[in-house]
Amino acid sequence: MKPSLSNPLVLPCGATLPNRLLKSATTEGMADTHDRPTPALEELYRRWSEGGSGTLITGNVMVDRRYLERPGNVVIEDESALPELSRWAKAGTVAGNHFWIQISHPGRQCKRIVSSHPVAPSATQLHLLGNFGKPRALNEDEIIEIIRRYARAASIAKKAGFTGVQIHGAHGYLCNQFLSPRVNQRTDNWGGILQNRARFLREIVQATRHEVGPAFPISVKLNSSDFQQGGFTLEESCQVARWLVEDGIDLLEISGGTYEKLQMMGDGQKKMAEGTRKREAYFLEYAASIRAGLKVPLAVTGGFRSRSVMEEALSKGELDVIGVARPLCSEPDISSRLIARTAEAGRADEENLRLGRGWLGPTSENKGIRAANFLAMISWFYEQLLLIGSGKNPDFRITAWQSLIRNQTREIKLALARRRVSK
Repeated sequence: MKPSLSNPLVLPCGATLPNRLLKSATTEGMADTHDRPTPALEELYRRWSEGGSGTLITGNVMVDRRYLERPGNVVIEDESALPELSRWAKAGTVAGNHFWIQISHPGRQCKRIVSSHPVAPSATQLHLLGNFGKPRALNEDEIIEIIRRYARAASIAKKAGFTGVQIHGAHGYLCNQFLSPRVNQRTDNWGGILQNRARFLREIVQATRHEVGPAFPISVKLNSSDFQQGGFTLEESCQVARWLVEDGIDLLEISGGTYEKLQMMGDGQKKMAEGTRKREAYFLEYAASIRAGLKVPLAVTGGFRSRSVMEEALSKGELDVIGVARPLCSEPDISSRLIARTAEAGRADEENLRLGRGWLGPTSENKGIRAANFLAMISWFYEQLLLIGSGKNPDFRITAWQSLIRNQTREIKLALARRRVSK
């Protein structure tokens, strides 16, 4: 029988996902000044749990409070926030779904308002609206300590009641920086040939498995490509995927792009193959290469907007899990409706996903304008998450530029408040 959205999926570790819809990671920025989960995060994930997705994945839970992707990230360094983490895990599993923490380190993608002195594989700066400082190259002892931090965070997440973890190896964050020859210019055993560049991610997976045991799901989010000259390529992604299977992962999620090349937001889609555009999903053609010979389930995130396209991809065996992110920011119950349509045999109408109105995509050829448009766009989605977390419904009347101003103000205030409590 061909798989459908409503079908369960058994992972290699023995855990069962109740359906094939995965709420992919969405950075929320809703932690308190001590980097702990808040009641707003509990409410947000309760709504998503009740919305029908078989698996929920948090956005960017950091392993080191000195370096954040943005102010408002949850951080797990020790068990000091275990009560708050446990309440968050409980809220996010009320409907019997899986709820996984995405653990991450920003590397050079750490905003100046958090730290002007980020760390990275090499001292290669990210130049984007002046938001990021020049990084310092990590020494080997620091690399090993960061690997330990990932494993420790996963162990604490398991203790708190989360049902799995995802290691963020995509979108230009630290694991992806190690993989990229454009960013990683090291000449030691952590750089150079692909085997060395993949070592950081692989050792994180291995250390995490050691901490959480054989029956706890471990996923990795991996770029199909960085879509940059001199960056991580599709061919390299295929090889890293095979190594990760050897290391014992249970689910591979494929995405693509970085802050400099925003393929995960659909940017550059016009340059992709016509067949990919017709199928909506940005990365299906790339995922086909990665899937060949892959012995673990594959999730693909990016661009899915209609039930028929999702069902077609599943029935053709192109993937095992459908990843959805932005649409759930404005329609937290869309998964339930998608599955209901699937169950109604013979129904002729379609269930399409909305994306919100009033925001601008990163369409300009000017790098600065593209970056500003991107920030405005994602600020609109942040605004919707804040509304849901406060017990309200999404508001499509809000414009992207209103959201950008409010979001930037919130981030600055939170960054200043964090500094005060750290003194």
